[in-house]
Amino acid sequence: MATTLAQTPPPDLTGDSADLARFGYQPVLHRKLGRYASFAAGFSFVSILTTIFQFFGFGYSFGGAAFFWTWPIVFAGQFLVALNFAELAARYPISGCIYQWSRRLGGELVGWFAGWMMIIAQIVTAAAAAIALQVVLPSIWTGFQLVGTDTALTSPSGATNAVLLGSILLVVTTLINVIGIDLMARINSIGVTVEIVGVLAIIALFFTHTERGPGVVLETDQAAPGPYWAAFLVSGLMAAYVMVGFDSAGELSEETKNPRRVAPRTILTALSVSALGGGLMLLGALMAAPSLSDGALASDGLAYVLTAKLDSPAGKVLLGCVAVAITVCTLAIQTAGSRLMFSMARDGKLPFARRLAAVHPRYGTPVLPAIVIGALGIGLLVLNLGNAAIFATLASVCIVTLYLAYLLVTVPLLIRRFTGLPDAGTDARLFGLGRFGIPVNALAVVWGIAMVVNLAWPRAEVYAPAGGGWWMLWAAPLFVLLVLAVGVVVHRFVVGWSRGVTAGEPAPQPA
Repeated sequence: MATTLAQTPPPDLTGDSADLARFGYQPVLHRKLGRYASFAAGFSFVSILTTIFQFFGFGYSFGGAAFFWTWPIVFAGQFLVALNFAELAARYPISGCIYQWSRRLGGELVGWFAGWMMIIAQIVTAAAAAIALQVVLPSIWTGFQLVGTDTALTSPSGATNAVLLGSILLVVTTLINVIGIDLMARINSIGVTVEIVGVLAIIALFFTHTERGPGVVLETDQAAPGPYWAAFLVSGLMAAYVMVGFDSAGELSEETKNPRRVAPRTILTALSVSALGGGLMLLGALMAAPSLSDGALASDGLAYVLTAKLDSPAGKVLLGCVAVAITVCTLAIQTAGSRLMFSMARDGKLPFARRLAAVHPRYGTPVLPAIVIGALGIGLLVLNLGNAAIFATLASVCIVTLYLAYLLVTVPLLIRRFTGLPDAGTDARLFGLGRFGIPVNALAVVWGIAMVVNLAWPRAEVYAPAGGGWWMLWAAPLFVLLVLAVGVVVHRFVVGWSRGVTAGEPAPQPA
């Protein structure tokens, strides 16, 4: 009989709980998320207000106004991935979805490395999202600039201040995650509602204060020197960073009511709504910017357009909406990461597994994973104090690692489509790709490989904008190799330590 490492009172094996028990897990997390809360988890991870405010200047500085076209291209590619994830969410409604899907499709070793790489990516992504406060808070009130006077993320003082603000935010999100899914869901849902209202208000502001027509998206005169195709590929980093994390609804499956039906829909809805809102924001900003050539759009991004068009208390309110979005984005990333760590730990696949798999009896949350992710995120920021390239470097390496983790799901899934998918007790009426499964899956794999190559390519303007050693230029490939090397060591330790411990096969009998 299989056992899990989470020790809990006897579960109520009815409905969703009985469905989970068929996979060999006791329902120890509190199942309280409805459809909107599930959607909010995915939408807040994508968080177009956070990431577009953070990355607009980067994309524009390389591709000029025509970098807008990277947005629909990346959406199309990521929607192919999301379709496959939605199908898997209907088949396997289990927390820690990237790890769980991968191990059931590709075996224990492939699944372990998918989970390991995703955990690392989420830690780095949480840190990268938290520093986005620097793009917004000093614009609301100069008192938020605690170090120096230069607020730009690419300056030493701006980067240092970003680390301080980001660390404070990670402490707050850790406390929220520890207290419970109820508080997290309430804050996240309220935050997402504020973000959606903010997105709509910003779009309305931009389109009612235009300086030029929509033909601006064809202009390339402000692009970086060199062949435009090369600049266009670099500018695509912006859209690639934004449109990830839509799988968060799957990460929270064990806390979602009727997850086989809700999670697939919210995965696709979170990505689609984000793409629509983000595309309109990009177009509106390009049409409303006071100037395309004075350098402000590349250095200050959307904050420059917003303050120029609404330099009043109302403008500060909209910037406040962005700060809320950054907060719930960081919160959602940390929540998803803690559930993934919990899921691997209860299978005995991580060091200190019993402690990591323990669920607080009152709050119903895996406390230690939330603390570990928060602490490691802060540690990562502290290591980068004074590093003016922290913004681009953190973003780039975490994206590459995350896309690789996605590939460790889509590639095994494609193989299993030819050899036969394992039985997951699914209802034929649930979401599925049917005869389109193989072509959609194959295109998703090709897309994922192309994105990994493009994002990891050693470009000085991305990884070493202020100069530096060769190791900075090759930061992404080196980071991936380091993650894999450390993963091999950790996996060998875990295998030796937990030999004979298995989970997730036949369902354990209720206590």
